[in-house]
Amino acid sequence: MHSDHYAPPTTLLGLLQRGRGQGARIAAEDPAAVAELVHGCIRWDWRWDSQVDDRGLYLARLILDLELPVAPVVDLLSGDEGTRDRATGVLELLALGGSEEARRALPDRISEGDGPAPRHPAKRVDPYPDRDNAALLALLRDPGVADGAKTTALLALSLRPPEPELIPLVPALAASDGTRPLPLLGKAVDRLAGQAVPAAREWAASEQAWLAEIGFGVLAAHGDENDVPSLIAELERRWVDRAWCGPDDLARGLARFGPEAADAVSLLRRFWLWTPHSYERADYLEALAAMGAAGMAEAYTESLWDGEARARLLGVEHAPDRPDVRDRLARLRDDPMEEPEVRAAAGARLAGAGPGGPAGRPGG
Repeated sequence: MHSDHYAPPTTLLGLLQRGRGQGARIAAEDPAAVAELVHGCIRWDWRWDSQVDDRGLYLARLILDLELPVAPVVDLLSGDEGTRDRATGVLELLALGGSEEARRALPDRISEGDGPAPRHPAKRVDPYPDRDNAALLALLRDPGVADGAKTTALLALSLRPPEPELIPLVPALAASDGTRPLPLLGKAVDRLAGQAVPAAREWAASEQAWLAEIGFGVLAAHGDENDVPSLIAELERRWVDRAWCGPDDLARGLARFGPEAADAVSLLRRFWLWTPHSYERADYLEALAAMGAAGMAEAYTESLWDGEARARLLGVEHAPDRPDVRDRLARLRDDPMEEPEVRAAAGARLAGAGPGGPAGRPGG
């Protein structure tokens, strides 16, 4: 999805497209006026990354809470595969939440195999158990070796203890097209942790975008306070470029420095408000909190309605104690559609056992 296709987050449509909590709260003020917008967010997929961004529960909860018609969602079952999968996911949640209309629409469809198949990640094993690191490094140095074999070597190195001799090879380990790194290079470099920091400062200044990105990733995770200005400058560049995928790494890195990185607050707030890549929103929220940003109480409260479970969990843990927050916590605790971790945290918070507690620390 191109970012130009999204409505601004200053509009209700833009908020709903992004799964923002503020959108759900505004929608509740006039349910009849938002039905078409909510159904449209199921008809068209507004997730920036469909593998990790979550909208299903957000949209199902809007339909259930605002008593919007279910029939338009049922009608989408006759659409293309992507539309059908989104509609099925929402209907399954609605059925779990008590909608008989959704339940009646599902059994035959599910029995036909329309639901998404469960995925189980495979455990990675060293593909070269009989080759030592020296042999793998020699393979990586050889310009005549194909990308596939080099990628397999990087997989092996990423599963072993850190190999510092990989560091000088990194700038030459681009894929054959020269525009991106070899697959798994980043994971192999991650194993080096702080050992790669001096070289990463040089990589970050490279005109090769892929190498600069690896460099900033290392500095975000392992750099020191001297790297804060360059990390903020990179965050600014990504904002200008509307590069929505990846700034969460910079946010987590800057959060390590707390108030020392406060110059990043305005940028992080913009990313939190604007990003269509909702999976990253919780990282911006955590970074803002670490830097002591103002307005965290309202940000945490809005997050109780967010489409992402990690953001809702932050809201559960840190939203200020007040009547509207307690009401929302009770709703999350009792909602059968909600993620178990969020339900448990909401129940603990209401019972006084959670980090915030009924009269816990304010959200800032």
